[in-house]
Amino acid sequence: MTSLSWSSVCIKYLMFIFNLLFVVSGIIILSVGITIKAYYHDYELFLDDQYFSTPNLLIAIGTIIFIIAFFGCCGAVKENFCMTVTFSTLLILIFVLEFAAGISGYVLRNQTGEFLTQKLTESLEKYNASVDDPITKMWDEIQIDFECCGVHNYTDWEKVYSKLPASCCGPQHGLFETTVCNRTTSTLYSEGCLEKFGTCIEDNAVTIGSVGLGLAFIQLLGIIFSCHLSRQIKKNYETV
Repeated sequence: MTSLSWSSVCIKYLMFIFNLLFVVSGIIILSVGITIKAYYHDYELFLDDQYFSTPNLLIAIGTIIFIIAFFGCCGAVKENFCMTVTFSTLLILIFVLEFAAGISGYVLRNQTGEFLTQKLTESLEKYNASVDDPITKMWDEIQIDFECCGVHNYTDWEKVYSKLPASCCGPQHGLFETTVCNRTTSTLYSEGCLEKFGTCIEDNAVTIGSVGLGLAFIQLLGIIFSCHLSRQIKKNYETV
């Protein structure tokens, strides 16, 4: 077998370096997927499956990347045509999956406002301070975490509930349990949860979209490198 041309040798080592960056991108994707899934899990009663499917896709992509990087490194170092072609094919698959995850993230962001408005409004009517049920606990948790009250503001509670939940007000003297909350309370949270909670959900969706699309286009470099190297390796085999 003849040796590779100088340009192909450069591509070979650039591809090896790319694989190291590829592994780093896998770690980033995996970390983003796990972090956002864990964040969404804290508020799973107010979210549906579509908010978990995209982070799960990122986790799957990140895991697959580690396997693909093996083929890329071995194919480049050993100048193995089959492994390099396999790497190129898998890179194309990863590109498609990352692009799909990125688009899904931005679609989720655009749907979040309408979805959460309906979800929060429906769940508000099921709140019952005398019952230790999941919806009540979730509402209290969101209002405390985001320092908000009701869907749009505290008046949402007055339409369906005889009084404001204690979680609509900040702690007085550091004791949440003894807080009496009403519209005249100085620590009443004035902003609605749709805006503050919804913004966080939208920001996470944008993060998914940015990571997915950003890294997808980076994969194009790997596809170009691996395809060029595969053609050169095949050409050298044919000239033996």
